[in-house]
Amino acid sequence: MLLIGESLNVMGKTIGAALKARDAKPIQDEALLQKEKGMDYIDINLGPSKKDGVELMPWVVQTVQEVVPDVPLVLDTSNIDAIEAGLKVYKETPQPPLINSIMCRPERYEKMVPIAAEYNADFIALMWGPEGLPRDENERAALCVELVYYANEAGIANEKIWVDGVVTPVNVQQDQVEPMMKFYDMLQDFAPGAKSTCGLSNISNGVPAHLRPILNQTYMVMLERSGMYSVISDPLDDVLTDIAKGRRQDIVDIINKTTDNEQPPISELSKEMADYVKTVEVILGRKLYSDSWLEL
Repeated sequence: MLLIGESLNVMGKTIGAALKARDAKPIQDEALLQKEKGMDYIDINLGPSKKDGVELMPWVVQTVQEVVPDVPLVLDTSNIDAIEAGLKVYKETPQPPLINSIMCRPERYEKMVPIAAEYNADFIALMWGPEGLPRDENERAALCVELVYYANEAGIANEKIWVDGVVTPVNVQQDQVEPMMKFYDMLQDFAPGAKSTCGLSNISNGVPAHLRPILNQTYMVMLERSGMYSVISDPLDDVLTDIAKGRRQDIVDIINKTTDNEQPPISELSKEMADYVKTVEVILGRKLYSDSWLEL
């Protein structure tokens, strides 16, 4: 599983202040930390960046590439001009840069797909359509086919498209979890060769901070089984990184067994393994979500 580090983000207190002040050190420290933690890509998230994005994005790209020239970057902002400005100064990496993201809305993809083609960038195809969040796997598939076809017509191969089905919080939309996994199960049928990704931590948005890691870790394993290629994740979650890199097969096994209803009785498990069993049950909707699900 490839990991895209999420914490070089304008919403972070330290990074936000550094971006505003054009202070390179905190940004470069974060980039170096993410490389040390095993991130395969670094996401540069500038948010809307309406006022100064065209100047800010290339500055951040150059600042980061000074210290981690071999780590591919993800350019993440809703400001299309800022994306292009960043691509103009981007120095070649072993993998091409990744645009995060292009929505399945004509007014967005008709402007952004040509930019991806011109700069040979990969892009994340975000399954957010004219009516917002798709209701199920079939609506996601229809949006995906529309955007992939448009990109193919522009000369972009499926292998350069990373599909994001849009993860929603389990404590708000518990019924969206299964459609997401079904969508990724289907992806290669209608977009062969396409990659996949998601904002993994969205599953735990609004959940008490101490409970977020186990939700993120569990859901990542479940998504990987459905063919997930990468996730945007927290670089500081060492357990999640260990799972993604194949160093915690015990966790993967218990999550998969629970998904298949083949887990041992809770009484036979360690607390760590029992907590993963309980978390699978909540994510799959077998148990109603509550902030106390691990205590029940």
